[in-house]
Amino acid sequence: MSQPSNTPIVNPMPKVIVILFMISAAVEITFILAQAQFIGGTNGIGWRQYAVTTYGVNSSLLPWMIDNSYFPMEHLIRFVTYSFIHGGTMQAAIASALFLAIGRMVGHVFSWWAVLIIYFGSALVGAAAYSMFGPEGNWLFGSFPAVYGLIGAYTFMMWVALRAQNGNQNQAFYLIAMLMAIQLLFEFIFSGKSEWIPDLSGFVFGFLVCFMLAPGGLQRVIGLIRRD
Repeated sequence: MSQPSNTPIVNPMPKVIVILFMISAAVEITFILAQAQFIGGTNGIGWRQYAVTTYGVNSSLLPWMIDNSYFPMEHLIRFVTYSFIHGGTMQAAIASALFLAIGRMVGHVFSWWAVLIIYFGSALVGAAAYSMFGPEGNWLFGSFPAVYGLIGAYTFMMWVALRAQNGNQNQAFYLIAMLMAIQLLFEFIFSGKSEWIPDLSGFVFGFLVCFMLAPGGLQRVIGLIRRD
């Protein structure tokens, strides 16, 4: 009589992805409860806006710090904390769904520390790019630049797999092309805040840093490329 298999039908979510999601979810739940005045009283209604201005990134911040050669930690930390603050529950829900879907795939290939580098590095690069090239005075918040960094890592995984199989490597970039097209369309119609800048910057960072973080390291990737 065969022994029952202990292999799970569905691979569990990587712990690092769960932890990052729980932080973001805890922040959003706090805002929801505050908006309903379950916590914070009447002052709770303004907690989200206060968090944006206290922990978000204003596009004028980095140029100001560079011009004054002044880089206080209270402002530098914004380039990380903004990724856990969303402008509304709908934005948080969409970002979380995308994060869990892409993060699950990336987290099963890359180590936990590599995922953290991709996530926070993409958030930082995205915020820096928005500060330098985005509309002056706009606020950046939300996890999309970091999520796009994970999409960059996923694209790298697909690119390597297609290259190994002698497939059409351009197919690896279909997802980011589709997402960017949709985002540009919505920004043209509704926003005009150039939020594609931090997202695309996060994607580029996430893709390129994988050459160093990929299992087997840079030499394995170079070997695969030279094999062609």
